[in-house]
Amino acid sequence: MIDQGAPPHHDASAAPSPGFAARLMRRKPVERLVAEGGQGEGGSLRRSLGLWQLTMISIGATLGTGIFVVLGEAVPKAGPAVTLSFVIAGLTALFSALSYAELAGTIPVAGSSYSYAYATMGELVAWVCGWCLILEYGVSVAAVAVGWGEYLNELLDGTIGVTLPAVLSAPPGDGGIFNLPALIVVLLAMTFLLGGARESARANTIMVVVKIAALVLFCAIGVQGFRSGNYEHFMPLGMAGVSAAGATLFFSYIGFDAASTAGEEAKNAQRDLPRAIMLSLVIVTVLYVLVAAVAVGAKPWRTFTDSEASLAQIMTDVTGQSFWGTLLAFCAVVAIASVVLTVLYGQTRVLFAMSRDGLVPKVFSKVHPKTGAPRANTLIVSLFCGVLAAAIPLGQLADATSIGTLFAFALVNVAVVVLRRTRPDMRRTFRVPLSPVLPALGFGFCVWMMGSLSTVTWVVFGVWMAVGLVFYFVYGQRRSRLAAPDSSQVRTHQK
Repeated sequence: MIDQGAPPHHDASAAPSPGFAARLMRRKPVERLVAEGGQGEGGSLRRSLGLWQLTMISIGATLGTGIFVVLGEAVPKAGPAVTLSFVIAGLTALFSALSYAELAGTIPVAGSSYSYAYATMGELVAWVCGWCLILEYGVSVAAVAVGWGEYLNELLDGTIGVTLPAVLSAPPGDGGIFNLPALIVVLLAMTFLLGGARESARANTIMVVVKIAALVLFCAIGVQGFRSGNYEHFMPLGMAGVSAAGATLFFSYIGFDAASTAGEEAKNAQRDLPRAIMLSLVIVTVLYVLVAAVAVGAKPWRTFTDSEASLAQIMTDVTGQSFWGTLLAFCAVVAIASVVLTVLYGQTRVLFAMSRDGLVPKVFSKVHPKTGAPRANTLIVSLFCGVLAAAIPLGQLADATSIGTLFAFALVNVAVVVLRRTRPDMRRTFRVPLSPVLPALGFGFCVWMMGSLSTVTWVVFGVWMAVGLVFYFVYGQRRSRLAAPDSSQVRTHQK
């Protein structure tokens, strides 16, 4: 099948070679992005996901991370005002979610913000965005997997009275050598993904229901231990602390864009993707704020430093019975596993889109004909993320994920304005209200929160981007399908 959006054939020898700057700015037509949807090397992705499954993917990728894992890291930065930090992070996510919703309905493809940037701002910006998504999704899988091990130990301790030794349940620098549980949960998620999108969505839906029930149960029990005195000094570390905590907690909102990576496996992508993105963000934000408010009311903020499994400990302290803490630990094990599953799914689909464009090796766009899943892609990404989770401490991973996410979200807010200007006639199933004001606010919030992150995080981000640019100029720029003669593009697409 020939790309519907491909330009007419010309003799490549007669056409002048574009200049260096022109090659960096070349854009992929929206029509071509959509026409190539679902097509990979050796097979095609299958359209099997409806609104319910897409919403569950976004909730699955989002809900759980900030509450079950990162809350213990954020409270010491902001004190009781961590609830305000959640609101600020949620507003930042909302502005970007509006832009995501418009672009997901207009360009319903697997590449998410990478593809949006390719259609609006050119190949180099798209590569930078895609490289940020690799950091966002890949590293967040590892970070969440680390927290999963904490709750697994809580569960083991509450049921059989045994915990894994620190040497096998913590990374170097945190008192261990290798975090075995973190590796195990990534490999379990990999197993589901290899079965295909529909099977993975079913498993995720069950896990999402469990995690929502767990958080509602926590609120019902935790409020019984609520002490108003825990809120007397609401903002002990000032607005700087609230901002710093908000930047860290933004890590817990990254999953709302996971539905946009399923654009080529959705039954009605243009209608359902915007709805799934907005619906999931509203549900997640409400639950986050409620749980954070109850948690800080039930436990003095200065004590949120000893464990990442803080909610299970609160349940035990309030009731005086280990059963409730053990039950919450079980639910958290299920909940965090769903985050690993859905975020890992998003990572593989972004790499699938980049590979189809020639910017990363073809192995990432090979589709298994039986399952309709990019099998080799899933195996490579899972093993990489599993090893990363086993070797890097959580705090460093969370902040590195936040900066990559904020950068990608900032670009999406720009892309929606650019596409409005360059293609105003395109059909849009959702439109950002008050554009360009709200996209500008989304961009500004992202830049502001990036400025709240530590110098070390910026250094890590700078090194990551430098490596990415080297890879692009050495490999991606030369192998880009937009750089190939039209006849080569057609032959590649027909394979």
